[in-house]
Amino acid sequence: MNYGRRGVSLRHLFHAFFLVFLLGWAGAGHAQATDPVVVKAEALMKAGKPAEAYALLEPLEDKYAGDPRFDYLLGIAALDSGKADRATLAFERVLAVNPDFAGARLDMARAYFQLGDMTRAKTEFETVLGQNPPQAARVIILKYLAEIAQREKAKLTVISAYVEAAFGRDSNVNNSTSQSQVSVPSLGNITFTLDPTNVQRKDNYFLYAAGGDITHEVTPGVALFAGVNGRYRANTSEDRFDFKSADIRGGVALVRESNIFRATLSGEDYYLDHNPNRNSVGLGLDWRHIYNQENHFNVFAQGSRFRFEQPDLTVNNFDQRILGVGWTRLFRDGRSVLSVALFTGHENDVNERADGNKDMRGLRLGGQYNIRDDVDVFAALGRQKAPYDKLNAAFQQIRDDKQSDATLGLVWRFAPSWSVRPQYLYSRNESNIAIYGYKRHDYSVTARRDFR
Repeated sequence: MNYGRRGVSLRHLFHAFFLVFLLGWAGAGHAQATDPVVVKAEALMKAGKPAEAYALLEPLEDKYAGDPRFDYLLGIAALDSGKADRATLAFERVLAVNPDFAGARLDMARAYFQLGDMTRAKTEFETVLGQNPPQAARVIILKYLAEIAQREKAKLTVISAYVEAAFGRDSNVNNSTSQSQVSVPSLGNITFTLDPTNVQRKDNYFLYAAGGDITHEVTPGVALFAGVNGRYRANTSEDRFDFKSADIRGGVALVRESNIFRATLSGEDYYLDHNPNRNSVGLGLDWRHIYNQENHFNVFAQGSRFRFEQPDLTVNNFDQRILGVGWTRLFRDGRSVLSVALFTGHENDVNERADGNKDMRGLRLGGQYNIRDDVDVFAALGRQKAPYDKLNAAFQQIRDDKQSDATLGLVWRFAPSWSVRPQYLYSRNESNIAIYGYKRHDYSVTARRDFR
């Protein structure tokens, strides 16, 4: 059932009626945004050009937020130009000043409906009904409520998918040391020349990926989810280091007021040069608490089992445990975000690995800033300390690694469902055993298509 086209004239009637009401109410004791740009935006709304009105109003939000006339105009411009999430924020400010303003509440209900938040939409529509609206409005509200009831009867299933392709330049496709020779203490510090496959190699590459997710709401607050991803990277010259991987995951999510619990079972197969290299299975648990609109906290735990396929590599098999906490801070009405996570972990050597068990302690920082509606810049930093507990017989040292990484890029959504992502990645592993130390610079440009 589609109300967008059928409700256009009524929607404009409501906007005109309640805007007149609001102007009179604002003049009775509230500041009015009389900026010429705001007046022009009103004219654009009357002319049926909400997107142009929103483009004029959005830069003035910091200046006039809290002015009911401005907030209501910004809200309907955002709503009618397809930005329902932005509209709810403006309508909330209007209703905080005047909870009985039926026009803003009706549009708030429509915004929640567009966002798929049927519970809140239903509440707002029923509140407007209780305010004895005009008969024409009552008819439309009842149709919305009938549609919501129909959707509530059906189990909500959401499916999404993506495909992407990238081209890049990697300074170290095999994550190896730049040294071609090393001294081995256990053999009297004799210098050995490393096999070329164990020395840093640079190359251009193409990367292809695709995946999808499905979420099915079993009952309100309980959902099942599943997903799959596949990746293939082809180096233009160093094809010995081509890789592909496939992973699958599934689990359950529970929503209770401001808390979200997720349990995820996952598995991955990884191939190097088209040969099976390793596989893993894991169980992840995550609890997220929404403290308020801007601050979210989470605690996460994961246990995984990694096994190598080739007989000469099985000595590297290990089990891994990770426990961490995180904080996410939203800015600019959710358009920008900053996150931080602290974690600790342990890798248990299960087959006499040369360096034994490994402990991990790390910190990750990330952020995304919305420059404009279709462009975001993002950055991430990570630092991890990873000491081992067994004397390496060949190098006569207990291995101690310190890993760092940094990412910088932007996402440009140049068309509906399409985006392009230029990105730079730097990674480094500092180790007291030379063969494990390396640096890497990776530049890439990715084109992506989303399906929803």
